[in-house]
Parts: sequence; C-alpha cells; structure tokens
Amino acid sequence: MKNILLIGGSHGIGLSMVKELQETHNVFVASRTDEELQHKNITHIKFDVTTDELDVSQLPEKLDGFAYCPGSINLKPFKMMSLDTIKDDMELNFFAMVKIVKEIISLMNEGSSMVFFSTIAVGTGMPFHTSVAAAKGAIEGFAKSMAAEYAPKVRVNVIAPSLVDTPLAKRLLNNDKKREMMSERHPLKRVGNPEDIANAAVFLLSDKSTWMTGQIIGVDGGLSTLNIN
Repeated sequence: MKNILLIGGSHGIGLSMVKELQETHNVFVASRTDEELQHKNITHIKFDVTTDELDVSQLPEKLDGFAYCPGSINLKPFKMMSLDTIKDDMELNFFAMVKIVKEIISLMNEGSSMVFFSTIAVGTGMPFHTSVAAAKGAIEGFAKSMAAEYAPKVRVNVIAPSLVDTPLAKRLLNNDKKREMMSERHPLKRVGNPEDIANAAVFLLSDKSTWMTGQIIGVDGGLSTLNIN
C-alpha cells in the first residue's frame, strides 16, 4: 500500500481525507489530537504545527503522497487587521508548510504527489481577505515553482476552495440566515462540505491524476468563474 502523510488530519477536510484513504493506504497523520484516528492503517504522530518539530523518524523511508491541511480564516477590514495577525497567518499557512516540505522532500517517491490548499480569494479579489489571500497566494506561487523544479519525480497541485462547512468556518455559518446567505452566493446554491474538497485532494494524490502538476484547481461551487445573479 502507498504511504501518505497528512499534516492536520483530525478535523474538517483532513479528517475526511483520512476516511477516504484509510482502507487502501498507510496513512501517517501528524496532528494535535487523534480521537477519530483509530484504524489499523493509521499511524498518528502527535504534532502541533505552530510549536513542534516533525519527528521524521516516525515516517516510512518513502512517501507516495503528502498534504498540508492547517489553515486560518481571519476576515477583517484591512485597517482593523493587526500586523501580528498577518504574520501569524503567514506562519501557519505558508512558512510552517515550507518547513515541513523541506524536511520530507527527500522522502518523496518517484511519481509521488503533494497537495496544498489555497482559497478562491487569491484569484478573485474579495474584501476583508487581505491576510488569508496573501498567505494562500504565497502557497500558490511556491507550489508552481516546486512543480517545475521537481517534475517529473514529484507532482505538486493546489486546491482553492470557497467556503467549506468545517470547524474553521463555524463563525461564518453559525445560524440559518448566515448559511442561507452564503449558499445563495454560490451558483450551486450551497456551501462546500469537507468531502467535496477531500475527494478532489484524494484524486490528486492518486494515480488517476498522473498527468496533472502545477495546477490551481477551484473546488468552489462555481463562485470563482460563474456570475449567475
């Protein structure tokens, strides 16, 4: 079975990916908690991306897939956005990811795949998204350069979702009115669920996507490309 490393797999999109992968892959999950990670094919590594060093000795000699799931949603007017918040968003979304990629790139197998997560707010300017769009934009540029540098050995792709119903987004979806308003913004008339994004990520980690690299893929209910209102 193939070896897949997920950073952050105990909640939201990461947990949905684990559930998709665990029957057919050896899944190594580095996260703070493991309550829902009880399966014979899962190896949990206790890890806080903001404070800890990843213990690569707990990983296999070779990895066939890697995905970095931690992220943030700090939506405020720019004049109310502190510099510390912007720095923290960049640290969590980008620099922590780059640090881990540095540590594991030598473990990536021939034909392996890396998947990162962005946001549609990088390609489509949205008010109050300055901090997260900047951090995720860094990911997109990094991923394209990595895809070029490591082709054909390692494929690198990015998924750019719209709003997804995860614990991270609960403040934006915490009542029926907010949920209805957010759903109506999307041409497909609903917000995303974790499985929508996980399915795309698992596809990119699989051999079904072996002719795809350097791509930014919108999984966003049509919001980034369609205007039907």
